[in-house]
Amino acid sequence: MKNNIIKTLITIFVFLGFAKNINADELKSYNGHQFNFFSGIFDMTNEAKNSELFGVQHSSDNLFRETFLGKISPITGFMITDNSDTYFYTGVQAEYKIGKLNLTPSFSPGIYTVGDGKDLGSPLEFKSEVQLSYSTSEKSSFGVSYNHVSNASLGDKNPGANSYMFNFLKNF
Repeated sequence: MKNNIIKTLITIFVFLGFAKNINADELKSYNGHQFNFFSGIFDMTNEAKNSELFGVQHSSDNLFRETFLGKISPITGFMITDNSDTYFYTGVQAEYKIGKLNLTPSFSPGIYTVGDGKDLGSPLEFKSEVQLSYSTSEKSSFGVSYNHVSNASLGDKNPGANSYMFNFLKNF
């Protein structure tokens, strides 16, 4: 499974690297969708149960709102570990731009299913995340992120899981 995740990630990066560059006239038709492809280590603090993960997250500039907290937009995503644990989620993120740097905290409730990995105690889990990315162009960014997935003591147990990821963000 680890090799499949790595091969999939490399294929996506190669495909997106050959994608057509968009000039200023084409930006007018930019539809505001961003996909965040990420890979990293799930439950990094537990050496016995940690595993590689891969995921995809979608956000849309068409749905953002400017608030006193900053630019807020909905997100939807999916991640899978090499132990076949899965997490489907939807939530919100805030975006703070500091030149070419972007700080993006987010909160997302979701459904977690246990494969051969860590039992988090409940199918309902909550993901808190912070991401720092660097814009390399109008359409692409690279970043790192850290998250914590927990059921907020709603389940029989609440061990939680901490993860870190490397991110590639692409606007379409």
